[in-house]
Amino acid sequence: MRFVRQFLTIVVVYALSGAAVNAVRDNEWLTLVLGLASAALIVLVYAWVVRRTEHRPATDVARKGAASRTAWGILIGGGMFTAVVVNLYTSGHYDIDGMGSVTGAVGLLGFMAAAAATEEVVFRGVLFRIVEEHIGTYAAMGLTGLVFGLSHLFNENATLWGALAIAIEAGFMLAAAYAATRSLWLAIGVHFGWNFAAAGVFSTEVSGNGANEGLLDATTSGPELLTGGSFGPEGSVYAVGFGVMLTLVFLWLAHRRGHIVPFGARRAARRDSATTLPR
Repeated sequence: MRFVRQFLTIVVVYALSGAAVNAVRDNEWLTLVLGLASAALIVLVYAWVVRRTEHRPATDVARKGAASRTAWGILIGGGMFTAVVVNLYTSGHYDIDGMGSVTGAVGLLGFMAAAAATEEVVFRGVLFRIVEEHIGTYAAMGLTGLVFGLSHLFNENATLWGALAIAIEAGFMLAAAYAATRSLWLAIGVHFGWNFAAAGVFSTEVSGNGANEGLLDATTSGPELLTGGSFGPEGSVYAVGFGVMLTLVFLWLAHRRGHIVPFGARRAARRDSATTLPR
């Protein structure tokens, strides 16, 4: 029931804030303000509902270290997408025609902040965290990663390969990032850095939602296997490759820090706590 209560609460806020941000998409400055406000609101609501349903503070959105972890996440996510574009550029599949729109990038900053915070709270903060308690880190990472990827099938130019690519490079990787740090801040930062670099800097399609007007006026062309086609570079084998590498790094950190939850750990803990030795 705590999963249901947390999930429904977050989804309601998600729907309302998403509708508000989409309603002002034509005004970049309002999009920036409402997007940042929505990102802050979703985190606050998550902290509140966890405290109400689990009778404990939501340590994964604690204020201490929030800024540094988010900043590192933005650098990692932005750097990862930049590496994808560099590969496309050097192979002749990404062409820069000049400067794009600064105001367009401003609006995308707010929009992507809201999207990153909301999706991380839903998929990693609620879904992955609670499922992991029952089936362990690896099974939860696989299951929730697939759900995250398949949820992108509802996008305008979605493809099955694009959805699977998102599951591998983002769904698995972001769950591994959460497992390594036990904090949503890094995951939110990585998610935002990736999305904003894609849309707000390099002006590419994001998850099949069409091209964006960011800082660069650029075009992508070439084989879908390399460029992702109408789905965007997230459907590129470059993105999948970098995502897999980063997933392995985060899983190594999770192992090193003792953050991996084995399958059946919750059941074993309950059995042990219920067992009393006769005297």
